Amino acid sequence: MIALAPLATLASTPTGPHLGGLLRGALAVVLAAVLVEAAVLWRQGRYDGRALATTLGDLVLRRAVSLTGLSLAGPLFSWAWAHRVHTLDLSTGGQWAGLFLLSELAYYGFHRASHRVRWFWASHAVHHSSPQLTLAAALRLGWLGKLSGSTVFFVPLVWLGFAPAAVLSVLSLNLLYQFWLHAEWLPRLGPLEWVLNTPSHHRVHHACNPRYIDRNYGGVLIVFDRLFGTFQAEQAEEPPRYGLAGRPRIDNPIRLGLSEWQRLGRDLWAARGWRQRLAVLVGPPGP
Repeated sequence: MIALAPLATLASTPTGPHLGGLLRGALAVVLAAVLVEAAVLWRQGRYDGRALATTLGDLVLRRAVSLTGLSLAGPLFSWAWAHRVHTLDLSTGGQWAGLFLLSELAYYGFHRASHRVRWFWASHAVHHSSPQLTLAAALRLGWLGKLSGSTVFFVPLVWLGFAPAAVLSVLSLNLLYQFWLHAEWLPRLGPLEWVLNTPSHHRVHHACNPRYIDRNYGGVLIVFDRLFGTFQAEQAEEPPRYGLAGRPRIDNPIRLGLSEWQRLGRDLWAARGWRQRLAVLVGPPGP
């Protein structure tokens, strides 16, 4: 998936304007790559145009929500920075390496929770709803994503002393790296498969085959999946299938963004007592 950090936040640091320009340029490259892939696969009769239209609609809605400035995790970032235990100015290579590794671990936690905690899944499910894995699918994130507060997993990094802009910058680069992982036509990458998240690993992550579900949560690295037992290699005898298992296809981006939240709301309403309601919120997604 891909989502660029707020450029206004990045501009608050000395390196912010430079990185903000880099990310704006990267976004232009991303959109160009999406259109080129779409054109090539369309000519070959292998592109789902309806899926692309849904993704673009979700992207526009997500941008509109972002302009409101609403974010559940935003106040927590501010609180963590005001109460940080240290100030890490990223003046050494060791600090940058530490930020990278900690952000990878935080991303793994965020991504795993996005699949196993229903509150977060209600938004993240949109990213997995595309029936075809393409570069465009990387942009389908759900227009209610910011209101789920999922970036709370990165708040501890700010509390440790990394500036919010630095944390969001590294997260943006992490997500930018993942863009190319959504190209289904890319082959396996040999020895790099042991350390890096690759298109093959990400095909598994997006697949709805029973043996592939809830696997390969890594961002840039795949090492935490190997360490924590969530790694699954792609199997030649079982090609990945995409989309949400047990859910009808929805092409309307408004309905798509609301669909899992509506299911969650109905189950909360039907639950008896606070224990059941809490179990619905933090338990795994239902069938």
